[in-house]
Amino acid sequence: MSKARLMQGNEACAEGAIAAGVRFFAGYPITPSTEIAETMAKLLPQYGGKFIQMEDEIGSMGAILGASLAGLKSMDATSGPGFSLKQELIGYAACAEIPCVLVNVQRVGPSTGQPTAPSQADVMQVRWGTHGDHPMIALAPWSVRETYDATVMAVNYSERFRTPVILLMDEIIGHLREKVELPDSVEVYERRKPKKTRAEGYEPYAPDEDLVPNVADFGKGYHIHVTGLLHDATGFPVGSPKVTEESIRRLHEKIACAGEEIIHTEEYFMEDAEYAVVAFGGTARTAYEAVRNARGAGKKVGLLRLMTIWPFADKVIEKLAAKVKGILVAELNYGQVVHEVRRAAQGKCLVELCGKYNMKSFEPKEIEAAIDEMCARRDA
Repeated sequence: MSKARLMQGNEACAEGAIAAGVRFFAGYPITPSTEIAETMAKLLPQYGGKFIQMEDEIGSMGAILGASLAGLKSMDATSGPGFSLKQELIGYAACAEIPCVLVNVQRVGPSTGQPTAPSQADVMQVRWGTHGDHPMIALAPWSVRETYDATVMAVNYSERFRTPVILLMDEIIGHLREKVELPDSVEVYERRKPKKTRAEGYEPYAPDEDLVPNVADFGKGYHIHVTGLLHDATGFPVGSPKVTEESIRRLHEKIACAGEEIIHTEEYFMEDAEYAVVAFGGTARTAYEAVRNARGAGKKVGLLRLMTIWPFADKVIEKLAAKVKGILVAELNYGQVVHEVRRAAQGKCLVELCGKYNMKSFEPKEIEAAIDEMCARRDA
């Protein structure tokens, strides 16, 4: 392990990206993610990488896709308004299977909202923001150190599945400072190379055994056609119902094949819990304290923390709902993850929302009060 350091969440994100092999960053400053761009601008030249501040958020997204197609692991960072502007190119990356990582450090919206205030209201936009049928991987860290780890994981997943991956941070975690010790090395997933030469019949979008194609990098002597139109193994568009169906199914199944491997959750005080709090990101830190206080008051309450937001932890939630009397979902929004929890719980227990959307993060007493109210209603 390296020497202990006092580090901000946004800084840890940049450090994790470098460790995972990111060598290109294009971005546009926006609160509360700007420190990621600043840190990448400082670090990338030291590792032979490139930093570009683009003219806007759309240009930034286009630049990282171009760099990725040319062979560089690439990342961009933004917040809500910028994330909205990137949606069309996120869809392009999903369809053309271009690996990239996009960090969204959430703030209060809609529109300009409150630029420096914490929020967790972009959860559904992350999953469904771009048009059409497409899969999505999104990770939400709850600490500075986990931000580092989750960034490495996001880069690896983007390369492994050839897909855009979202690091769904929030202002609380982005601007949090903690003492951390970073590892001297991390496991890095290197981009796969084509298994055939042009003479052997190379097709850029022919799926491998895991349904992921081995697309050659631009400039390496291969003929490659990249398009946002649905295409066959050659990369060229085909107006065929059969190819369309096969293409969309494969985009989903290449991630679904990984199963529970990419669903990361953590449990606290759940051994004998009769009630559970579900939380993620910065809110999970407050929820942990609230659950600990509830335990001190004699209530059998536990915490399930979601680190993988998408794909959603359906099996974990279904199992939890069969065990407890009620689930309280604490999130800094008007109610988004709570609907997914209700769906996955399949009516097996009470599911209630503890939402907050007034520019302020939760205090433990607010979640404690919501726990008391849920317990009282369920036990009445």
